[in-house]
Amino acid sequence: MTRRLAQVAKKVGVSEATVSRVLNGKPGVSDSTRQAVLSALDVLGYERPTQLRGERARLVGLVLPELQNPIFPAFAEVIGGALAQLGLTPVLCTQTKGGVSEADYVELLLQQQVSGVVFAGGLYAQADAPHDHYRQLADRNIPVVLVNAAIEHLGFPCVSCDDAVAVEQAYRHLASLGHERIGLVLGPGDHMPSGRKLAAARVLAPDLPDEHVARAMFSLEGGQAAATRLLDQGVTGIICASDPLALGAVRAARRRGLTVPGDVSVVGYDDSAFMNCTEPPLTTVRQPIEAMGRAAVELLNAQIGGSSVTAEELLFEPELVVRGSTAQAPRR
Repeated sequence: MTRRLAQVAKKVGVSEATVSRVLNGKPGVSDSTRQAVLSALDVLGYERPTQLRGERARLVGLVLPELQNPIFPAFAEVIGGALAQLGLTPVLCTQTKGGVSEADYVELLLQQQVSGVVFAGGLYAQADAPHDHYRQLADRNIPVVLVNAAIEHLGFPCVSCDDAVAVEQAYRHLASLGHERIGLVLGPGDHMPSGRKLAAARVLAPDLPDEHVARAMFSLEGGQAAATRLLDQGVTGIICASDPLALGAVRAARRRGLTVPGDVSVVGYDDSAFMNCTEPPLTTVRQPIEAMGRAAVELLNAQIGGSSVTAEELLFEPELVVRGSTAQAPRR
């Protein structure tokens, strides 16, 4: 019991005495704190006291494309924790290849009468993907917030990291190290954040050759294949649209017998978990996950509370984190 009190108190950010008062039905606790404690019980997997089981917590869907890329568990932790503090219970929906689709999850969430849905890295960022399930949510007036670069006309508020600034930081860093042949490993052609990154790169380097831009699925293997094509073109610096893509680029260089950063410099994107533990530690552009996640929850909670939220995009500044995967360009 003591351990349970401590865990719930830490999750909500209140004292153990406050948690005890809620569990025992004692007065002197605000309704928002009471709901947050009950939601934390649900999130941590503890059963509610018998007298409180009839009070079902308000549910919010948190839809992610995968959990292999550490950026998505990081977003889930921030968003889930912020929801719990508001007395909202996150329902994690993770897509798997050949498994439940994003549209299927939306159907299940609607059946559960969720209070709202947060999408991070979903089909809304792909112009050619099906979007009917988003319209279904809009038609039912379900509060929705999207994380990172939605396509236009969906009509939902969006919280994004500024892709143009991210590429500018990475490109200028490599250029300052003397790299002249810089390539990009990006996502599929209809992927909105990748499109923004490419547009920013072409502003910085108007003569960027098409063969210095390689497309890939977001995976280590995809990054390796795309980077191999860039190495064939003689690039010495590679900017990647995610950290797993960057790790694939490092592997591609090593398979060629090249060293990172001696022969090839690699920059990732996200600064997801353990990127400072890779060999070499990865230079990457950090997304402000904490600030973005909390902003997404604030926007969602405002909608749930009946407030009007404009369907515009909030852009957050990234930060270049220089580590060991970038160095002076090799002398030819």
